[in-house]
Amino acid sequence: MRAQSGIPSFIHRCRVYYEDTDAGGIVYYVNYLKFMERARTERLRELGFVQSRLAREGLLFVVHSSEARYFAPARLDDELLVSAQVCESNRASLRFHQQVRRAADDALLCEGRVLVACVRAESLKPRAIPEALRAVLAGPGPSSAGE
Repeated sequence: MRAQSGIPSFIHRCRVYYEDTDAGGIVYYVNYLKFMERARTERLRELGFVQSRLAREGLLFVVHSSEARYFAPARLDDELLVSAQVCESNRASLRFHQQVRRAADDALLCEGRVLVACVRAESLKPRAIPEALRAVLAGPGPSSAGE
């Protein structure tokens, strides 16, 4: 099932800390994936699906694959806007389109696609995404949250 284009993108605000950067004060490339992970987690939380609760119920979301393109660097103390838009939904997986932008000038810094699989916690075998989550993803929802 393709995600509906009418659902607004989710925006998570975060700040670049010293620990996110290399010796030159530039965000280390792999940390963009961390920012994207946080945005996906906060998107699910905003929709009422807290990952720690889902884990206690035997359900996990795990990254199956990711790709990223880098356009410009983020630097120490930059405020970032990280989007998390479901662009495809299948029985046991969600594909997110994500962007990391600098808040000050809206410059696109990084863009990626991440495929997350829904699995059983005890076996790590695929399982269907809960119907309640599928229903929420199919309809309009809130569009942003802050940190």
